[in-house]
Amino acid sequence: MAVKIDNLDLRILDIISKDARTALSEVAEVCGVSRAVVHQRVGKMIEKGVILGSGYRVNPKSIGYSTCTYVGINLERGSMYNDVVESLRRIQEIVECHFTTGNYTMLIKLYAYDNEHLMELLNDRIQQIPGVTSTETLISLEQSIGRQLPIKF
Repeated sequence: MAVKIDNLDLRILDIISKDARTALSEVAEVCGVSRAVVHQRVGKMIEKGVILGSGYRVNPKSIGYSTCTYVGINLERGSMYNDVVESLRRIQEIVECHFTTGNYTMLIKLYAYDNEHLMELLNDRIQQIPGVTSTETLISLEQSIGRQLPIKF
């Protein structure tokens, strides 16, 4: 079910999605409302799942993770998805997991220190999970686009 948000919410989202460090008082001034209203609106949007998290994004390369990889995973049966996801959650290098259509049952994104670390993750961890029948690895050479969706109001 879609969460209902109005134009004020969209204006607030537009500002904070561009820079989450923008002071709520500044957001309030731009929107022509009080800081308390903005604070309430942001709180409700967090509660409803419109705003997903906050904080700083750390560049993986700056902490030693030089290899970004997408792995397509095929399962014995699609019904094993939830159990496999629970096993994948225990692998901290995995940052995304999607149940997909197409060539793979699921697609994950992970970071590794280097190719040796990647091989360990694939051979000793992911491919050992019960239900995983095959994997295909795609190494990202460069991320050219990384952005938020535009807010239209």
